[in-house]
Amino acid sequence: MPLVPLHDHNEAKEVPRLLARLKAGEALALVSDAGTPLLSDPGFRLVRAAVEAGVPVSAIPGPSAGLMALTLSGLPPVPHLFLGFLPPKPAARRAALAQVAAAERAGLRATLLLFEAPHRVAATLADLAATLGDRPAALARELTKRFEEVRRGTLSALAAGCRDDPPRGEIVLVVGPAPEEAAAGPEAVDALLVAALSRGESVKDAAEAVAAATGVKRRDVYGRALALAARPRQPGESDA
Repeated sequence: MPLVPLHDHNEAKEVPRLLARLKAGEALALVSDAGTPLLSDPGFRLVRAAVEAGVPVSAIPGPSAGLMALTLSGLPPVPHLFLGFLPPKPAARRAALAQVAAAERAGLRATLLLFEAPHRVAATLADLAATLGDRPAALARELTKRFEEVRRGTLSALAAGCRDDPPRGEIVLVVGPAPEEAAAGPEAVDALLVAALSRGESVKDAAEAVAAATGVKRRDVYGRALALAARPRQPGESDA
């Protein structure tokens, strides 16, 4: 059977053509390059159009890197929330994580699954720690392949490990659920601010991220960040 490419750039044009073929009685198969179709791959628009047109749709489950990473992480599997790829630009990525932090303050308690590219994974882990708190996590890469590896630890430890030993290949991050305590105390706020400032973040960016992660008023966090930034550096703190 001839193959027809379906991707983000041609999906809007191809869906009506493929739907017409389905309505004419043809049987079509949607195949993903890797893993289960539609998970971080194009295709859901075609499935939605077929369902709305009354065309029968079925599926044969394929391998899922996200679910395999969840299995190997040692973190609670139920409930879990799949975030796909976060935005690649730092500001947009932190904004997306701030929305997750807001959902957690409202009561969300789920293990988080996300995909990431090797050259961004250290920065993403650092943003996760700064925004959500330094919680248990796992990094799984090259699953089912020769160089399969799972790294487990806190988000900050995994970020440091990725800077010292950059991982390669296809990566899945698994982040443990939010702790039951919704509001952070002053010591926890200070610890998150010190970590963010030590990475070279501006006072404004550090305050916004910590406020989003903790639920503490941004004005109060900003004032504390100004005080911490102005104090003499403590022994062992980064020169970043």
